[in-house]
Amino acid sequence: MKKKVILPLLAALLCTAQTAPPPGPQDLYGPLFQAVQAERIFPDGKTFVDAMPRDRPDAILAAYRRENPRSKAALRAFVLRHFDVPGEAPPAEKSLTGHIAALWPQLMRPALKPPAGSSALALPAPYVVPGGRFREIYYWDSYFTMLGLKADGHDALIGSMLTDFESLIDRYGHIPNGTRTYYLSRSQPPFLSQMIDLADEKDAATAARHLAALRAEYRFWMAGAETLSKAGAVRRVVRMPDGSLLNRYWDDRADPRDESWAEDVATARESNRPSAEIYRHLRAGAESGWDFSSRWLIDPARLATIHTTDIVPIDLNSLMWAMERNIARRCQATGDRSCASIFDRAAQQRARAIHRYLWLPREGRFADRDHVRAQATPVLSAATLFPLFVGLASKAQADAIAGTVEARLVAPGGLRTTEMDSGQQWDRPNGWAPLQWIAIDGLERYGKRDLAKRIAAGWVRTVDAAFRSTGKMLEKYDVEEQQPGGGGEYPLQDGFGWTNGVTRAILHRYPDLDPAR
Repeated sequence: MKKKVILPLLAALLCTAQTAPPPGPQDLYGPLFQAVQAERIFPDGKTFVDAMPRDRPDAILAAYRRENPRSKAALRAFVLRHFDVPGEAPPAEKSLTGHIAALWPQLMRPALKPPAGSSALALPAPYVVPGGRFREIYYWDSYFTMLGLKADGHDALIGSMLTDFESLIDRYGHIPNGTRTYYLSRSQPPFLSQMIDLADEKDAATAARHLAALRAEYRFWMAGAETLSKAGAVRRVVRMPDGSLLNRYWDDRADPRDESWAEDVATARESNRPSAEIYRHLRAGAESGWDFSSRWLIDPARLATIHTTDIVPIDLNSLMWAMERNIARRCQATGDRSCASIFDRAAQQRARAIHRYLWLPREGRFADRDHVRAQATPVLSAATLFPLFVGLASKAQADAIAGTVEARLVAPGGLRTTEMDSGQQWDRPNGWAPLQWIAIDGLERYGKRDLAKRIAAGWVRTVDAAFRSTGKMLEKYDVEEQQPGGGGEYPLQDGFGWTNGVTRAILHRYPDLDPAR
């Protein structure tokens, strides 16, 4: 089938209706929201937008206008009278594995039907949250959490979380960044395909439901592709110079994020660029999950130089290729040969584009590409390992990447995120659980067991050392000094879903690395 036939067929598959999203806190609480965030009533801008209202939003707003609290103390008192402000603390255990096991029930939440005025989205089944300030289910976090749940035999909870994700797709046309109204305008790295492969599919009905969810997810990421001419970009789709289609991160809104409103306003003010442009780039950086990183910055020392939507990322496009392959395989299994052919051809075209535009043979790495400047970005990051994780790289490419990663990204305590010490949290010296797993699993896939286990051993030592000194599992770590990580927009969080999941999965794969042995 020729490409000119494929595109109309894809266009037909991409047409879908979506439910109008409910309003977020910024929309619901207007002047109250702006006052709370501008005055920094809470050190973390996410605290207020996650608070549970004790009355209807219109009644709270009426009280706010009537009382007109002018001082910071009065405003904080008003908020605490009218909202339940969240907070939690994890349990303490003596061993690393015992602590992880104890955390699962602490991080599990029942099905949720939020009251009017809450920013939370309803969920029909139990789920696991990351912990700390992250009190809702998150998209890409959940895959790495599921790895640990799988290792500990919690298959039913994996199925339960997939039920929630499918419910979100049915209602909103996609899986949002997290289950809050203010996250609905963006998603996160699309790991649904990998989640479904972890699930226990006992019957054809479950398999059919999973396939429907994958196809809906794909429609979201490819929306607008049929409107692109020979060049340009629309929403999350970019047409490359040869006519092929790749993807980028995006957000459907261009105003400050509800949960980081004051920070975004300050960044836009510093940039000397149109505010809406900065807000879109910041929001797209949040969709990437790497919020924030030198990957998205023209000047690594200045967040105000962010240009995320200009960039075609290697991690996102590796995941999209894996999704296309998974859909093609599942369509083939159901006997839908037309669907299988369309998605198989889409995967082939994407693979060719990735190898043409994102592979740098002289540098031995897969790179992000600035499609506006028509060149690869200079930042080497752990995202270079995603083609190995999904099986897209050739053996020669895997050999080259293994050498590059070993020489430049491997640290005593695991895998560095980038080589750049910018002060952003998704940069050196920080290491993150999901990127450790991407590296370990991807290198293992290509027979690089020694390097994979070296990264795994360093990570376990880092996590265990921090656990012994703090009694906590943390969101991120300094893998050079093997201590708690730093940087970013908010304080270091503990809990912590994906660290629990990846560390438990590593110990399941390499039992001899367990510190308790």
